[in-house]
Amino acid sequence: MRGDLVRKLLARVLTTGLAVLAFLVVALTGATGWGLAIAVTALAAAAWERRVRPSADGVAETVLVAAGILVGYARRLDAGFDPALVATALVLLGLVLLVGPLRDAGALEIRAANLPVRSWTPLVAARLGDALPVLLALAALAAGLALPAWVALAAALLVGAGCGAVALDLARRRFRPSPGGGPVGRALRRHQPEFVLYFSAPPGSEYQVTMWLPYLERIGRPFMVLLREPEFLPTVAAATSAPVVFCPTLKTMDEALVPSLRAAFYVNHGAKNSHCIRFSQLTHVQLHHGDSDKAPSVNPVSAIFDRIFVAGPAAIERYARAGVEIPAEKFVVVGRPQVEAIEVRREPVTGLAHPTVLYTPTWTGHHADADYCSLPVAETMIRRLLDRGATVILRAHPYTAQNPASARQLARLTELLSADRARTGRPHLWGAAAGRELTLTECVNRADALVSDVSGVISDWLYSGKPYAVTDMGVDGVHFVERFPLAGSGYVLRRDMSNVDEVLTELLDTDPKAAARWVTRSRYLGDFPAESYAEVFLDAARRELAPGRTVPAPRAGAPLPSPAA
Repeated sequence: MRGDLVRKLLARVLTTGLAVLAFLVVALTGATGWGLAIAVTALAAAAWERRVRPSADGVAETVLVAAGILVGYARRLDAGFDPALVATALVLLGLVLLVGPLRDAGALEIRAANLPVRSWTPLVAARLGDALPVLLALAALAAGLALPAWVALAAALLVGAGCGAVALDLARRRFRPSPGGGPVGRALRRHQPEFVLYFSAPPGSEYQVTMWLPYLERIGRPFMVLLREPEFLPTVAAATSAPVVFCPTLKTMDEALVPSLRAAFYVNHGAKNSHCIRFSQLTHVQLHHGDSDKAPSVNPVSAIFDRIFVAGPAAIERYARAGVEIPAEKFVVVGRPQVEAIEVRREPVTGLAHPTVLYTPTWTGHHADADYCSLPVAETMIRRLLDRGATVILRAHPYTAQNPASARQLARLTELLSADRARTGRPHLWGAAAGRELTLTECVNRADALVSDVSGVISDWLYSGKPYAVTDMGVDGVHFVERFPLAGSGYVLRRDMSNVDEVLTELLDTDPKAAARWVTRSRYLGDFPAESYAEVFLDAARRELAPGRTVPAPRAGAPLPSPAA
């Protein structure tokens, strides 16, 4: 996204520019104090750059800053040749050259949470990149205060000792690995997990995992979660008591996928899924992280899985309608267990004086054909809802902020709601109040009607039996319902909002499609008793874990991607 690119370029310019300026000021002028202050600012800029560009290589800038600080230190002491300062310079040079490689090597080590193991090496290696700027800042402070050089040397040797310990342990792991595997592998063997939830996705996608964890725990069998990106480890580990393992490489996956495993569950079609699919002794089950008529819901890659758990018959029809040929025996209709806590409203409720409307705009997608986002045209609809006395719950997609234009449009809508709440006292909700403090189920239960883009939210909402409207943001026109059949039981808002008043009248006052929604509900979510709705999924999952369960063969359909490191 353009906003990310601007931040990365700005961080690069600041880091490089300040590092060069600090060295020049110290080396070529007598303003040593100013030079040291600029050096510390350059270190702060480098820290910010690592946040926006985790892969940034700042060795050259760090060398310049370190050189500037050491020159300034020598000038402050003004004591001629100082062996301690020379030793400090040598240690700092070694640290600058070693910290990056050691951090990268540590990042290739397996890490775990919710297991009785403590692997300190990857954790310390990950912090070395932060320790070096702190050390240089302390050296600059010592120089500014004209402290004896041995103070800086002692601090440098302390960080150097940490680097040495990390280097020795990494070397031992590489060249003299334990015959019985590492501590994580041994702990997993003791745990004896029967299935693994495998997850790889871009940042901000942890909701795809956390929505399934309560139901995987209810299966009642020991399991583990395997992550391929390190940023998810704290969040996912906090959401479950099951072991959570981060595997950065295929080699670490070999250690984590222990012999007791029988099945692997997936929640998306991430490219790295192929790294786990290669374990043919497992039954591979695709769960998805929502049910919708979006194009990604009929990804041909689904064919590589042994089982595809779907919410209802409509999902199977969706694949066929898209021309994706998958053997019927791979599909298992299990409902959508996440909707079990949604309150069902059997009787139509129309003509409310102050209805509550849930609005759930989706994001713009990775590609143009998956852009169903209505934020560019939503202001008209929100204003009409406010004119009708409605309370609005605005729950945006977690990826919305990735697009600067969408972020601005969302901000405009929140301004409207904030101004109306101040004027009327109506309890509109948005931001964290609607997206993090409340679950989707809680938002659904509070609302009388839904306005949504093409997304999985509609399928979940459908369980409630309450009316909904769908935005048509494409060029399908009269063919919109053909492409997105779920819209047939809702009220379709045109892109130009020319029918907004008509749609809101049907949505909030007359609701002529109330009966049709119950038929659609069975097709999309299965026709299962409410009191045991989630048990359908749990029973299906347990069947896949039964001893002696045979894996369907052959895996017809999409070709399996070659594993990549």
